[in-house]
Amino acid sequence: MAELLDEDAPRTCEAVWNALPQGDAVQHAKYARNEVYTMVPRFAETEPGQENPTVTPIPGDIVYFCFDGGMLDRSFKEDKNIDHLPGVIDLALFYGRNNLLINGDVGWVPGNVFATVVENLPAMAEACNDVWRSGSVGERLLYERLDR
Repeated sequence: MAELLDEDAPRTCEAVWNALPQGDAVQHAKYARNEVYTMVPRFAETEPGQENPTVTPIPGDIVYFCFDGGMLDRSFKEDKNIDHLPGVIDLALFYGRNNLLINGDVGWVPGNVFATVVENLPAMAEACNDVWRSGSVGERLLYERLDR
């Protein structure tokens, strides 16, 4: 379970909250280290812009990235079946330490920290690490509202 960081990233929280549920095939990051993410079509009426940015996310951070179509290379977009989209939203979960958001092609890639995991991070980290070891084929990452 995660909690929104409404005070730190109000525009991003509102955009994500209003668009839930969101998710698709899960991927494990190559460069950022301890990250799983899913790419979805853009959903915000107005992009939230940068708020509560980081390039060094910590365990439990949930981060929003908006990528224009031109920022991602052709083979990556084809592999993820997003090559037809003008841009995508990357919703990422960081589950371990020592993450660094740098891309060899474009440099620093700051993202908006809009939520934090508050329950069951060790179990989630174990599942994320299994995606790294065993692969992501058939796995999904879904963000949805929790009714309490």
